Amino acid sequence: MTITTRQLPRFLKFAKNPTLSQGLMVIGLCMTLFFIFLTFLAPIFQSWGWLQNPKEFLSNPIHDAPSAKHWFGTSRLGYDVFSRTIFSAQAALEVVILATALSMIVGVPLGMVSGYLGGRLDKVLLFVMDSIYTLPGLLLSVTLAFVVGRGILNAAIAISIAYIPQYYRVVRNHTVSVKTEVYIEAAQAMGASTWIVLSRYLFFNVIQSVPVLFTLNAADAILVLGGLGFLGLGLPEDVPEWGYDLKQALEALPTGIWWTTLFPGLGMTIMVVGLSLLGEGLNEFVNPRLRRENR
Repeated sequence: MTITTRQLPRFLKFAKNPTLSQGLMVIGLCMTLFFIFLTFLAPIFQSWGWLQNPKEFLSNPIHDAPSAKHWFGTSRLGYDVFSRTIFSAQAALEVVILATALSMIVGVPLGMVSGYLGGRLDKVLLFVMDSIYTLPGLLLSVTLAFVVGRGILNAAIAISIAYIPQYYRVVRNHTVSVKTEVYIEAAQAMGASTWIVLSRYLFFNVIQSVPVLFTLNAADAILVLGGLGFLGLGLPEDVPEWGYDLKQALEALPTGIWWTTLFPGLGMTIMVVGLSLLGEGLNEFVNPRLRRENR
């Protein structure tokens, strides 16, 4: 009589003997989910009276220190800093998700078409994308923000342009390496059109790194949005935003008013760190060689 041992599922192995990257990914996932829950629950908390309206100013004492009534204190305009900090996460997620989605929607198809067709089209797109990639992302976003103006959609467009070359280059390089595989040549020999080859045979084989790039770009986009808000080029003034609140709090910082700077900056930092840890952990799952080295 032989006794067979059953193999544990993969997710149980992950929980039993995690690597450092996997542990950090779980921490980053929890931090990201925390802000996502805050984004959806903030309007509900406001309707229940647990949060003040972040757009109401001069309704509270000015520069009131943190207390039981105002957990994060108040600003020089009488804003409740706790309410502004939470609703700023909502605005940040809206802009960042929209910006990274726009860059992905543009960059991924261009990378697939360029890598698969090659030729003069590939050379032109490579030149254009490399030219955009050489420009600093913040400088490019600031320049475009001057042109398109302020607003959630406008800020997302200004931020997304800088990330399109990253998606393009990753997908294009994967497409060039995959299009010479036997199953691609077999599909071409059977008369499959370019659209069929791109959508059915190439798409799911060249986007493995896109989720990783999405989370890392989202973390960087939060910092860029904060920079735009600090310069007065991001969202409208009536929309809570971390960068704009930091700009307003900078003048009072030398006088000992620390809470108007600490809590918005801390909220931005925690969200950026959470998305960065999540992206680095996802990179281990996408890259088998890196996973073997870590183990």
